[in-house]
Amino acid sequence: MDRPPGLSVRLKLTLSYAGFLMVAGGLLLAVVWVFLLRYVPDAGPRVRAPGSGPDRSDLLRAFAPAATWAVVFLLVFGLLGGWILAGRMLAPLSRITDATRMAANGSLSHRIRLEGREDEFRELADVFDAMLARHEAHIAEQQRFAANASHELRTPLAIMQALLDVARTDPNGNTAELVDRLHTVNARAIELTQALLLLSRADQGIMTREQVDLSLTAEEATETLLPLAEKHGVTIETSGDMAPTSGSPALLLQMTMNLLHNAIVHNLPERGTVQVSTAVRPGFVMLTVENTGDKLSPQLVATLTEPFQRGTERVRTDHAGVGLGLAIVNRIVQAHDGALTLAPRAAGGLRVMVRLPRA
Repeated sequence: MDRPPGLSVRLKLTLSYAGFLMVAGGLLLAVVWVFLLRYVPDAGPRVRAPGSGPDRSDLLRAFAPAATWAVVFLLVFGLLGGWILAGRMLAPLSRITDATRMAANGSLSHRIRLEGREDEFRELADVFDAMLARHEAHIAEQQRFAANASHELRTPLAIMQALLDVARTDPNGNTAELVDRLHTVNARAIELTQALLLLSRADQGIMTREQVDLSLTAEEATETLLPLAEKHGVTIETSGDMAPTSGSPALLLQMTMNLLHNAIVHNLPERGTVQVSTAVRPGFVMLTVENTGDKLSPQLVATLTEPFQRGTERVRTDHAGVGLGLAIVNRIVQAHDGALTLAPRAAGGLRVMVRLPRA
């Protein structure tokens, strides 16, 4: 925004300090003046006796030049001292301004790190440093995510390109097999694209908040994924009370579907189980999804919410997924001001706990 030039804050503070000092000095001189007028007798036209003290006129004639010089001294002292004090007071603000200018030019690694005890300027500097750190981390995450997304999308497209090149050089090949393979690869590309769009929607917080019962959401997700569970030989057990929260019904359903889907496909080869439960606590509600499976290390579990981290120890050969299931869950939980906790089960498998504010 273009603004007309104006006085600097330092000059304004200097004038304010000097003006206040002049007013205080003027009031003090006025008090002295009134004192002289009231308590010092006036000799009038009478002849003053030899050896008597000075009268009011003598004191006023002596006071006027001294008061003038005092006013001039206060003005000079106020301007000089005010300029120095204002400079010292505004020095932290100059550092904050320089850091802001550097951040506006794209340098997010710079920090103010204002030393000294706590005050308004240091609180502002600390908040600004924290904001820069979060923004820098967010930008780095977005760049890493964009690179990973580009790599993931390139893979199915490259496969389809290779299949088409082979078909073009071999017109007598098996067309039905080619179509089936293209359909499989294309379905994976569509699944990945939909997951990326959903993840972006969760990041941007684009949602209409309504009251949602997580227990009903869990039942709906269970009914939807029951055929998949039967196909994998997994038994789903649901329990819990009504768990009212506020948020997007579509996103919360997608969150629960992703948790159940992961629990089903990353399970034991035979007789696996998935336990879904909801609970109400003071101020928040809980959704817990546990599944049997192989034993997982805490180091592996800590990486499962990162985008495109499939966890090679958990990947089933018949359903590798796109590596965004738990990443989407994590973003949806964050968009609803909640917390996501993952922990390996001692007997094998994973326990996922979602904590959301209670409606």
